[in-house]
Amino acid sequence: METATSYIPASIARDSQIAQPNSGPGGIYARLEELGHRLDHFTEEIRARMPLRDEARSLKLAPGVPVFHLVRTAYDQAGRPVEVCDTVMSSDAYVLSYELPAR
Repeated sequence: METATSYIPASIARDSQIAQPNSGPGGIYARLEELGHRLDHFTEEIRARMPLRDEARSLKLAPGVPVFHLVRTAYDQAGRPVEVCDTVMSSDAYVLSYELPAR
């Protein structure tokens, strides 16, 4: 249904639980906060596109099914980007729904 790859600065992840195959309860974001990187905000960029050949194969997509390509960046309170998550999702399996403040 999706593939997701997280990128975290080596200076943060090195010698931490984040570098382990299982980052533990609460995942990467909990580990970032434990390391002093209190999360402040995220940005997301979403595109709909046709999948690359290897994406179609790994997601087992039927011919003609597009994907959502979502890139999320997490920032700490100092404004430092602490994680970029690159996700490709089958568009026929997801509904992207957001609530945004009016101000």
